[in-house]
Amino acid sequence: MREKVRWGVLGVAKIAATKVIPAMQKGEWGEVTAIASRDIAKARAAAERLGIGKAYGSYEELLADPDVEAVYNPLPNHLHVPWSTLAARTGKHVLCEKPVAMSVAECRGLMQVRDETGVKIGEAFMVRTHPQWLRARELAHSGEIGELRAIVAAFSYFNRDPGNIRNVPEYGGGGLMDIGCYPIHISRFLFGEEPAAVSAAMDRDPEMGIDRLASAILKFPSGYCTFTCSTQLVPYQRIQILGTKGRVEVEIPFNAPPDRPCRLFVDNGADVFGSGIRTEELPICDQYTIQGDDFSRAIREDGEVPTPLEDSLSNMAVLEAAFESARTRSEATVMGT
Repeated sequence: MREKVRWGVLGVAKIAATKVIPAMQKGEWGEVTAIASRDIAKARAAAERLGIGKAYGSYEELLADPDVEAVYNPLPNHLHVPWSTLAARTGKHVLCEKPVAMSVAECRGLMQVRDETGVKIGEAFMVRTHPQWLRARELAHSGEIGELRAIVAAFSYFNRDPGNIRNVPEYGGGGLMDIGCYPIHISRFLFGEEPAAVSAAMDRDPEMGIDRLASAILKFPSGYCTFTCSTQLVPYQRIQILGTKGRVEVEIPFNAPPDRPCRLFVDNGADVFGSGIRTEELPICDQYTIQGDDFSRAIREDGEVPTPLEDSLSNMAVLEAAFESARTRSEATVMGT
């Protein structure tokens, strides 16, 4: 019988406690055996609530536990590389929340740590292994919608809490880093190419300083991706995948529900009223369970993690170009990575 990978979690972040840990606990390849917080009471409460055997009052204690094989890092963005580095240097494999780094330079440094230590480090783009995206990519390249030429995306929510880490610039807050990274990642995934240039516009919150509204055009060899992301708009998400003959619409592209089917709308372009649309329904699944199992399996079988740091580096290069374009109000080249 296969031995499950033993995971430890750094912190009691909401995404970890409400989504990732419960999902990973349902997996076939891994189990969460330890959780740490700088507040031992919070760690113990989370451990009891989630059925985790060990609770630690510091991240260092968890990393010193020889029984923990891999670490999930959902800490604020500016702590991703420092704690992922420390975890790797203690021999732990690392699944780190996106964005895995604050810059291309930071990501390169983490790659060096990975290569020096021999552990596996990957970015937690859970969408990458969800069946709806595997099917969407299949449709995009099947010829059914013709040639893939454009991707149009929107992703937004409303949050003006100054105490929230997403609204603190020093912590890597702002819409582009938090959610703009998703359409960038998915468009690269769908096109199977890297964009050469980015044109972006950005509006910053006058009090908190974070980018609260950003729009960008990514210029790929085969077409364009245009997207808008915001931390101060109506909660919404949608992606349109447009070909020369038809299109695919992804109903809930990023926060795919774990308790009901996901749907793709495939339109043959018959008319603007939708008479040529068919609905494809994907079976119920939890993208965080799939992500945890795929990463754990890569550990056990010495395979490739779902989103390796080479991919993270390319995504970070596009993010940097978007910030540069917004700053200079001109098109920015995506620097080679």
